[in-house]
Amino acid sequence: MKKDSFDAIDYKQPSHRHYFKRGMQAGVPVAIGYIPIAIAFGLLAKASGIPDLVTILMSLIIFAGASQFIGVNLIMAGVMYWEIILTTFILNLRHFLMTASLSQRVSDTTSKKQLSLLSFGVTDETFSVASIQEEKDLPAMYLIGLNTIAFSAWNIGTWIGVFFASGLPQSVQNSMGIALFAMFIGLLVPALKKSSSVVIVVFIAITISSLIYWTDMIQLSDGWRVILSTVIAASIGVAIFPEKEGESHD
Repeated sequence: MKKDSFDAIDYKQPSHRHYFKRGMQAGVPVAIGYIPIAIAFGLLAKASGIPDLVTILMSLIIFAGASQFIGVNLIMAGVMYWEIILTTFILNLRHFLMTASLSQRVSDTTSKKQLSLLSFGVTDETFSVASIQEEKDLPAMYLIGLNTIAFSAWNIGTWIGVFFASGLPQSVQNSMGIALFAMFIGLLVPALKKSSSVVIVVFIAITISSLIYWTDMIQLSDGWRVILSTVIAASIGVAIFPEKEGESHD
């Protein structure tokens, strides 16, 4: 009996440090991609006149590139703060789906504290890396390592953009506004390649936003235009392309 219990112990089971290191290694490509975008965000915020401390806190607390870029853009446009909050909330609704999906693969031994850290650190890119792993149950320390290197790279890039912005030509600083569009294109292209329904929904959103902007039929601020276009396009998409039980969009 004792022998059976002894043999049941797996002394070769990887440690938390092993999984954390493995997650860090898996996140290196994400980190490399984050740094230039974060630098662009820091430069854009600096050029927009946003205080350095606010910019740094945005990356530390929000840690959502698309939301940070659009937040700066809406602040520059003079949009009300509650509109900015609502816009970024709608933009980040996809995080509910990503974290819900990952929660089905996280080890049952994961503590609530670890789950809270994981949910904060999930991004489109780290979710993609985690999703392609072959393990059925993903160790919490692997995901924490993956999120940690991505979070660190984003904040390092923000610091570089904020504190070294003055060393770059003014023309380069002024061109940082293109980073906003590059960020959204980066989010859209993978989905557009996988699903024709996404292409149609995006086209609907663009059409609605353009109609509101170029016509006088509705007087809305930039913030409300984004919110209304997103909600209407998403609602039409759900009605036209209902997801059937067991159907996958992969």
